[in-house]
Amino acid sequence: MDIFEKTRELGTMIQESEIMAKVKETEAAQAADEDAQTLMQEFNLKRMNLARDIQQGKIGREEAVVKNNENFDAILERNENLRNYVEAKKELDALVNQINSILNFYITGEVPGCGGSCSTCSGC
Repeated sequence: MDIFEKTRELGTMIQESEIMAKVKETEAAQAADEDAQTLMQEFNLKRMNLARDIQQGKIGREEAVVKNNENFDAILERNENLRNYVEAKKELDALVNQINSILNFYITGEVPGCGGSCSTCSGC
């Protein structure tokens, strides 16, 4: 098998994984939830207003990031479907990051940020 066949095989395995199924399920639930959609629209409007305020010098970038994170946390607290989707997406992202770390190790022989202690490692 060549490298591209193995890559397709890995992609298929990720696509068929329980983590991906959970992402798809929670994504569909939040997409069908009118309250979740309204909350996301409100969040996006607040985010755009923060960006405008940064450009106009009304607020600093760091303060805007803090406010944006607070706004996002608030909508997650208010809506279980959004919260479930974000948690599932984090799991998928962690899986992809772990796969990338493994690939990096086999390509370069180094694990990014590896301190040499396997007790704190998510896996090579």
